[in-house]
Parts: sequence; structure tokens; C-alpha cells
Amino acid sequence: MLRGKARRDQRSSVAGTDRVDRIDSVGDDPLDTAQERRVRAVLALGGVPQSDLPDGVQQVRLRLLERTASGREAPRDVSAWAAVVASNLAMDWHRAKRRQERLGERLAALREPAHPSGEETSLLSLAVARGLDELPAAQRQVVVLRFFADLPVRGIAEELGIPEGTVKSRLHTAVRALRDRLHEDEVV
Repeated sequence: MLRGKARRDQRSSVAGTDRVDRIDSVGDDPLDTAQERRVRAVLALGGVPQSDLPDGVQQVRLRLLERTASGREAPRDVSAWAAVVASNLAMDWHRAKRRQERLGERLAALREPAHPSGEETSLLSLAVARGLDELPAAQRQVVVLRFFADLPVRGIAEELGIPEGTVKSRLHTAVRALRDRLHEDEVV
């Protein structure tokens, strides 16, 4: 068994097809055609729409290249590793879709029951956009992450590398400024 493995390693090194060498050399695709088909199949079976499959395959390639570039050894079985990563990407896609749906539901719940006209909605949207533009970058960032990306305060703090109290303070100040802006413009 060991002898056969040594022969395979010697042949692949001589032929220049050693997996690690292929990943490290510039311009080589870390996924062969069969692996790419397997990744596409895993993504499709995971419920990712056809239009998003190329992005999913690119994400798998990117993660494999990042793994190699960081100095970690290449996976023993690239095909299996890529399938697991593709499965995780499919789950992430569904989580993001659910997060978007929840955000839509939350935004719909915030609307007044009297359904404002299209003109009133446009006016409100413009006032909010102007208010966001006037916020300092740090405040705008936490507002967008909290209310548009639907991240919890703890998640925002971890992603930005700042204390949770700072996130809460920035959110409080930004929301108060936006509320004041909407009252000044007599939108709300």
C-alpha cells in the first residue's frame, strides 16, 4: 500500500500534477471539471437558483485558494471538501433569503395601516435617504447593519471589532437624528 502511494506521488510530481503544486501555480483552476460539476450539483440540490450557481462555484474556488494562500495544506480530498463547502454555501444562501424575507416583513409591519399613497412613500424614502446621508459614517454603518442587514448588536460589534455599548450608543444617536430629521421635514 505504501509502495503504491509512493509511486503515485512520484508520478504526480514528475507529471507536474501534484494537487498542491497545481493550486499554488498562478493561473491554474483549483477545481477540475468533475469537481465543478459536483459543486454545481450540490448547490442546485441545496435549493440555490440556477442564476446563482456560478457565484457559488466561484465562492468554493475562492475559499480553496484562500485556504492554500494562508499556508494551510490543501484538503486531502478536494472534491469532498468542495462538496461540503458548497453545501454550507447553500445553507448560507437560504439563511440570507430568510433574513431578507424577515426584513421585508419587519419593514411592512412598520408601515401605517392606512397605506400611504405612492407620493407619501416616495417622500418618506427620500427623507430617510437624506437623513442617512447626513449621518456620520460610523453611525450610518451601524444603522445599515442593524436595520437593513438585520444583524444583532452583538454581531455588529464582533464584525466591526468594537464594544456592544459603542454600537448601542451609535444606534441611539443615529436613530434620534433620523427621527428629528423626519419631524423637521414634516414627513412623520
